Amino acid sequence: MTDPFGRAIDYLRVSVTDRCDFRCVYCMAEDMTFLPKRDLLSLEELDRLCTVFIEKGVRRLRLTGGEPLVRKNIMHLVRQLSRHLKTGALDELTLTSNGSQLERFAGELADCGVKRINVSIDTLDPGKFHAITRWGKLEKVMRGIEAAEEAGLKIKLNTVALKGFNEDEIPTMLRWAHGRGMDMTVIETMPMGEIDGDRTDQYLPLSLLRAQLERQFTLTDIPFKTGGPARYVDIAETGGKLGFITPMTHNFCESCNRVRITCTGMLYMCLGQDDSADLRAALRASEGNDLLATAIDNAIARKPKGHDFVIDRRTNRPSVSRHMSVTGG
Repeated sequence: MTDPFGRAIDYLRVSVTDRCDFRCVYCMAEDMTFLPKRDLLSLEELDRLCTVFIEKGVRRLRLTGGEPLVRKNIMHLVRQLSRHLKTGALDELTLTSNGSQLERFAGELADCGVKRINVSIDTLDPGKFHAITRWGKLEKVMRGIEAAEEAGLKIKLNTVALKGFNEDEIPTMLRWAHGRGMDMTVIETMPMGEIDGDRTDQYLPLSLLRAQLERQFTLTDIPFKTGGPARYVDIAETGGKLGFITPMTHNFCESCNRVRITCTGMLYMCLGQDDSADLRAALRASEGNDLLATAIDNAIARKPKGHDFVIDRRTNRPSVSRHMSVTGG
């Protein structure tokens, strides 16, 4: 699949649920209304949808949420999708998790051929962790990380940089992660969905964070890529990698190779725009996949050059009305 700007689309992110067992303050309101379960694609439909994308050239597949591991019987889907790893049609099957369920599922994920996972964690302070997630317990996530390590999974930490909350803690987190053999990525907060707070109070430009880090670390830009939008540096003092995802200060769209599907079957060609294609309708209109394949082709032909993210300091309204948990990270 090739979009109008010549970019090969070989990376698919699929949200298997909009539900999450955390309520992170930058992601969603505490009193969230989630989709009725009847609106979600079945696991069988998700498998069929992913398989068509793989047949059309997707080589990397990431399961997201919400929290993907709270979806009932999620390991059935993972095991079904793992057949594409065995045939060589798929290079990588991964997922992004908040870590809360990893203690239960890490071993089975490894058995299914998952080699690496991303774990979202914004602080190593138990009190601050509970405050930022509202419902989360750091010790449970830590047990999940340990279980993943024991299962042989490669872990990368995802950390949202939040002004006045964790910017001073990121050097400590960096040393901790690299000391355990985990790479780390820092992410600018994205203006998606209504939350209870003010994003202008949260937003920390990563250009500023990098300048702060360079006061105590030696950062060297490297061409390392994992398939996502992060730009990586080597940290001489720790021997590990640090990625920067900068949708606000440095548009990462020129090399975009990915599209996203929601748990209801909506295909978003760009995380930061509202244009979408209803693949659920095509999926359910026929037992064959011709209609679905055509719908995908028509959508890829509309993939935009770049996103519309901006922090609106006048109205504090999000650039995109849907929450990240709906689209998938």
